Amino acid sequence: MTDNNPQGTPEPEPTQGSGDAPFHFTDKRKVDPESGTPRETGAPSAEPTSEPASEPASESASAGDPLEQLDFEPEGEAAENAELLQAKAEAAEHLDALQRERAAFTNYRNRSLRDQEAARTRGTQDVLTALLPVLDDIERAKQHAELSGPMAAIAEKIDATLARFGVERFGLVGEEFDPTVHEALMHSTDAEATSTTVNLVVEPGYRIGDKVVRAARVGVVGPE
Repeated sequence: MTDNNPQGTPEPEPTQGSGDAPFHFTDKRKVDPESGTPRETGAPSAEPTSEPASEPASESASAGDPLEQLDFEPEGEAAENAELLQAKAEAAEHLDALQRERAAFTNYRNRSLRDQEAARTRGTQDVLTALLPVLDDIERAKQHAELSGPMAAIAEKIDATLARFGVERFGLVGEEFDPTVHEALMHSTDAEATSTTVNLVVEPGYRIGDKVVRAARVGVVGPE
């Protein structure tokens, strides 16, 4: 019997199992039907089989999971780091808000203290202004030696009380004239004078701290 297929027609290989199993065959032709060139012995088939060989489940699982042997879970650690960063950010925000509130409270407290001190000074100044006529009478009585006995003790207590509230009396004979604290009511000259000085105190001056409530009213003498 003559072989009508010299190139070697692929022979189907019998399969085991029921007729519903997928059909596949192996190409054993020694000549490539498309190029016409002879094939090398042992060359792989040009046509793939219908079902590739599958690897064992255990080997596939081990090859596809390179993190299986690790002792930690990167996803869990990354989540913890994210939560830590978020907690730090929230703590920084709370600290910044607290510092702002503390600075605002400090400014408010300092402003309140300044306002209280200014109000106290204004109150003392108002009281001192109202008492100036009485204080002037007491000073005139002292100058004329008309203040003695109980009235002298009362005058001393008044001076001590005013000093406790920061009230200072100034203006003495012999002081150098200062137009910022002295009000010259009279002026005379002296050939021996080298500068303008106070030679008469009509009414003493009063100040509270650096605030002059009333300038000292004086008579001055200066060079010709």
